[in-house]
Amino acid sequence: MSEISGVEAVATAASAAGWRRAGIAGAAIGVIAAGAAAGVAVERLTVGRGMRKRARLALDATGPYGSLRGMPGRAAADDGTELYYEIDEVDPGSGTGTGGTPPGSAAGPRRRRLFGRKAPAPVTVVFSHGYCLSQDSWHFQRAALRGIVRTVHWDQRSHGRSERGRAQAQGVHVGIDQLGRDLKAVIDAAAPEGPVVLVGHSMGGMTIMALADQYPALMRDRVAAVAFVGTSSGKLGEVSFGLPVAGVNAVRRVLPGVLKALGSQAELVERGRRATADLFAGLIKRYSFGSRDVDPAVERFAERLIESTPIDVVAEFYPAFAEHDKSNALPLFREVPVLILAGDKDLVTPSSHSEAIADQLPDAELVIVPDAGHLVMLEHPETVTDRLADLLVRAGAVPESSEARG
Repeated sequence: MSEISGVEAVATAASAAGWRRAGIAGAAIGVIAAGAAAGVAVERLTVGRGMRKRARLALDATGPYGSLRGMPGRAAADDGTELYYEIDEVDPGSGTGTGGTPPGSAAGPRRRRLFGRKAPAPVTVVFSHGYCLSQDSWHFQRAALRGIVRTVHWDQRSHGRSERGRAQAQGVHVGIDQLGRDLKAVIDAAAPEGPVVLVGHSMGGMTIMALADQYPALMRDRVAAVAFVGTSSGKLGEVSFGLPVAGVNAVRRVLPGVLKALGSQAELVERGRRATADLFAGLIKRYSFGSRDVDPAVERFAERLIESTPIDVVAEFYPAFAEHDKSNALPLFREVPVLILAGDKDLVTPSSHSEAIADQLPDAELVIVPDAGHLVMLEHPETVTDRLADLLVRAGAVPESSEARG
């Protein structure tokens, strides 16, 4: 079957009933949710389906990833959408995280008053996650920094614990600029004063660019440092996802229509995703990781994150990436320390896109991680955490003597 006919088969499946067609549609969504495209070949699986299902259940029951929680809060976006975030405060004593103890509480850090005035607000590190993920995708970095620096982790609209975008529920197209305004709302609610360090992966990095583009005064007055992880400033429509040229052209031509059709039949497609869980897992591994020896529990964690994104959300966000172009906003980051990090085997936002950002920010630190894919912060957490900790030291967010716990 050619790449073109394969994609057309997926489109047909989206509008037909039956478990077989639902399975094909589910396989297509596995590709999209992993940031890939239809027509990807997957290695033949040799372990029995029942055994694989039992293994997944065992990993779900024992895996510790995504279990960290902090003090919850909600910010209101400009269209009324409630955006969920969590705060981890600095531990003033033992060096262990307070897990969200409010400032000024019996067990939490006190804001000292100097001659009747409050001490300066602490630096807050705000983490923005990528497409089809949630704040939990920063699990390792959150664990390492817990208690050392004040952090905010939030779920992008329609992802994780945040509300489905109210404007999108009414049919309004979601764009990266909207996500930038959402981030501004989260900062206003969770870190209304003091310096901030912005960390973004993939779509989260694009969100930071959109924030800077729309709020340059915030960049100038409050942003102390920025980290871009596996992201892009534009030209995502040229990404090949590791496919041959014919396959890429076919996908670009029909994918918007396929997604729209699939999104209109969410219930059927979600059943198909469950029915094709094995294929889905293979696609996620290919498009999330670059090395062969990834911890199976981490692989399963990535599956769970992506599985939790409903198909209609996948469909409504996807067009925004082809439109994304924030190259003109990059000069706004020249006055602060910047870390640019990517995996050398990233098929979703290739490392060449990080290099293009670095070309516009000559003083930035550029790190290309060997044997790493798109979810580099899960695949090589020590490297990401180490470079992020160094950035925080350079930004004055933490003292040089502090040690992030891996």
